[in-house]
Amino acid sequence: MKPIYEPKGKAKEYGDLAINIYTGCPHRCFYCFGPSVLHRDRECFHCNAEPRTGIVEAVKEQLRNKQITGKLIHLCFTCDPYPEGYDTSATRKIIEALKNSGNHVQILTKNDGSRDFDLLDKDDWYGVTFTGAPHEQEPGTIIGWSRIRILVMAKRLGISTWVSCEPVIDDGEVLKLLQFAEYVDKFKIGKLNYHPSDIDWGEFGHAAEAICKERGLNYYIKESLRAEMESMK
Repeated sequence: MKPIYEPKGKAKEYGDLAINIYTGCPHRCFYCFGPSVLHRDRECFHCNAEPRTGIVEAVKEQLRNKQITGKLIHLCFTCDPYPEGYDTSATRKIIEALKNSGNHVQILTKNDGSRDFDLLDKDDWYGVTFTGAPHEQEPGTIIGWSRIRILVMAKRLGISTWVSCEPVIDDGEVLKLLQFAEYVDKFKIGKLNYHPSDIDWGEFGHAAEAICKERGLNYYIKESLRAEMESMK
């Protein structure tokens, strides 16, 4: 097993290298792409979030054999590095291994990763997904605005912070977040893919970009949303 890999397609917009630590994700978000990408039964995927067998040692071996250093490594795409209700010590051990080999981590979670803040510094990125969705549409996560409060804690500790606004479920909530974002170092903004939505994506994208420019925010518009914005011209 070589758990450190180079993302392809849309995932490439998030970083150069990544690791998926767990076998599934208990979030049960209706828009989850994990089961289809992994060709897994959806119920099984949401019921089992154990660390992949031998992943900690496999990461250490790959770091050693491939001399991987000086990289920003994303945790995670097909799972959450902090699955609620599960032992996440594997995440901590992997962060330690990455840092000890001269790499940095880019965390993305819908839960509370503050237990590992002592391992992170200004060259690491602690990020949360904020979709604006009501909690019943993301039932295995902590509430969206609670994620933001934990992100503020990271910022106060000197850790770089970011927010992934993808997928966007409630555009009004996302635009509200952009208005009050002094504690966010970078935004990545996308859309809801593969599911119907009443959101006018071009209009939302232009509104979000206008706020980012007005407030001097560091932001990136994902390619699928940018295409919707360009189609309005």
